Amino acid sequence: MSEATLEDTPTWIVASVCSVIVLISFVFERALHHLGKALERRRKTLYEALLKLKEELMLLGFVSLLLVVFQELIQKICIDESLMEHWLPCRGAPAATSASATAHHGVSSSAVINGGRRMLKGGGAAFGHCSSEGKVPLLSLHALEQVHIFIFVLAITQVVLSVATVLLGLLQMRIWMHWENTIQEEGSSAPKMIARVQKIRFVQDRCKGYEKATWVIIWLRSFFKQFYGSVSNDDYIAMRLGFVMEHFRGHPKFNFYDYMIKALEKDFKRVVSIKWYYWIFVMIFLLVNVTGWHSYFWISLVPLALLLLIGTKLEHIINKLAYEVASKHAAGQGEGGIVVSPSDELFWFHSPRLVLVLIHFILFQNAFEFAYFFWTLVMFGVNSCIMDSLGYSVSRIIICVVVQVLCSYSTLPLYAIVSHMGSSFKSAVFADDVAEHLRGWADGARRRVRRSATDVDASCLGTPAAGRGWEGAAGWRSLMAGRSRPTQQLRSISF
Repeated sequence: MSEATLEDTPTWIVASVCSVIVLISFVFERALHHLGKALERRRKTLYEALLKLKEELMLLGFVSLLLVVFQELIQKICIDESLMEHWLPCRGAPAATSASATAHHGVSSSAVINGGRRMLKGGGAAFGHCSSEGKVPLLSLHALEQVHIFIFVLAITQVVLSVATVLLGLLQMRIWMHWENTIQEEGSSAPKMIARVQKIRFVQDRCKGYEKATWVIIWLRSFFKQFYGSVSNDDYIAMRLGFVMEHFRGHPKFNFYDYMIKALEKDFKRVVSIKWYYWIFVMIFLLVNVTGWHSYFWISLVPLALLLLIGTKLEHIINKLAYEVASKHAAGQGEGGIVVSPSDELFWFHSPRLVLVLIHFILFQNAFEFAYFFWTLVMFGVNSCIMDSLGYSVSRIIICVVVQVLCSYSTLPLYAIVSHMGSSFKSAVFADDVAEHLRGWADGARRRVRRSATDVDASCLGTPAAGRGWEGAAGWRSLMAGRSRPTQQLRSISF
């Protein structure tokens, strides 16, 4: 029996279903609108993150449209039945496999037994089209809808978990606001703060046995430090002082906490979205989900390992800063020598931004694990073979929860403060409109420098050989040095 079309459906049913869908969509749109208005007044950067969320939803809507438009074309793609026997997520008894494969292509197992055939959301027509050629459809309509639902669940899970991670991290960092307020109330000047650095436990705790310990012990100490008190009051004071003395020496009452939170919110805009290259990882993950491989269990270990590695590295940077302070103080280098010295050389590949990229990847992969687990649980049930065995499934979820909690309460706060120990400061120090103008000016300056370099190269090609001696080279270097001054002035600003 074929499914009923709109021609055979009562109008009151069509109107009722459409009304409910429109009502739900309208309520959701109004809720996002009011949330955006509230965030625009209070947190401009979180409002921009909400705009990123709307972009993700628009992309999902476009994906849905593509699936609807091309579903019949996909169903008409036929392949040899032998190809369906390889790389299966489930492999049971031959009879069960045959029945499930038949159902996958639009024919129920009971219909096969009774010698009949029914339509499964249009899948039966595709099966008949391919069976006449002795083949089977590439993907049934029912399987296509399941893939569509999974993509939607993955995108929503990524956004929800990213928001939860940042909000929990901000909640964990609220105590830092009290530390900042205490510093502001003391009216701290640089000499007073420097004197305090000598007495606080920052150097003592971080450098205890540093000279005698091997590099293995030092890294192990950094590894375990991330699990308890990853950032103490002494750590905050010391790194705040180092940042202020490096970039705002004439402004000792600079509110480091507000700047740090604003910079974190700007970074959050990058984390909440799904980059195009992350979808490549999704395709790879779906490809290796072969029965017996337990692929998703091993994949779930990747974000955990990366997160522990990042936390260890960030703690090691703090320890290294403390050791440098202790070494300078022992050498008697004066007040300036006992202040932590921010530098890009402390980070992997001299790039503090690389840490944010890795955290983004960790959150995305963790979201994939959560999304796939709940999607399979709802779509196929807990006893489905696609869920993997109970031990592997429970282990995966425990690992995902550990990653989520550790990232929120330890790694993210560590990143929020240690990422500012690089050679440059972020554009969050300026108001949004000022940062935008500076960014435009810097881009224009770079374009002018490149254009000038091209013009100089072209003129040098037409210069006689005698004019290209040492004097010509020196003159060219002098010219380029003058041309590059605008960009050098913004080298300490990270956009």
